[in-house]
Amino acid sequence: MAEDMSIESYLAQGGVLTNPTNVPPRYRAELLKLMATFVDSELAGAAGFADIINEGPGIKERIAAARIVLEKTDNADRVLRIMGEFGADTARYATHHPWTARLERDADIGATRTEHDMRLAVFNYPLQGWADAVVMNLLMGRAVVVQMAEFSMVSYQPLADAFRAIAPIEAHHAELAEEGLAKLLEDGDKTAIQASVDYWWPRVAASFGSAESKKFDTLKGWGLRHSSNAELRNRWTAEAGAVLERLDLKAG
Repeated sequence: MAEDMSIESYLAQGGVLTNPTNVPPRYRAELLKLMATFVDSELAGAAGFADIINEGPGIKERIAAARIVLEKTDNADRVLRIMGEFGADTARYATHHPWTARLERDADIGATRTEHDMRLAVFNYPLQGWADAVVMNLLMGRAVVVQMAEFSMVSYQPLADAFRAIAPIEAHHAELAEEGLAKLLEDGDKTAIQASVDYWWPRVAASFGSAESKKFDTLKGWGLRHSSNAELRNRWTAEAGAVLERLDLKAG
């Protein structure tokens, strides 16, 4: 970075940062928020799915579910280690929040977070059995694929590297969910599965946030965002919708 160039100008021109010591305070706050949202969502998602493992219809399904729980927890740890470089208390983080806490099934909080942690709102809703968990994992899995493509380009290089490593793991989770749902549809209750799609679709869609984000221009200038919430949501709608169409299901 040229000596006469501000960090803000450097970032606006596509520059990257590599060390906590040269991160501006406001940038640092938004970067930590991004990381906390990912870590908390992964831990809450893994905790909720862990409770469903033994409802899997067979050994292979239970192994796949257990692997997803393990890998989501590992993904959280990968990003949490970067948070630790900014002073986060990584030693007590995993036990600091009630990751299994859920709202009532009929609650509707939109994109609002609860007081528990920084998890996306969708991870505050309870799963109802194996098929419902597979549907949620499919729709949210496709959302995470879209989000990972976005976050793999953040201007804090260590985090971008971590997200690039995480992206194919999360993509595989979505693929496993699609395979699992196809199998359930062979001899399962399509009406109940469609009901789960109808339930989870708007809740996953809400995880992309408001279409009009007041912070977007600032975050884009810092290289922490590239696509708007609406663009990301539209990408997910198209990709998730295509998956559902292959399975002869309708988007919610």
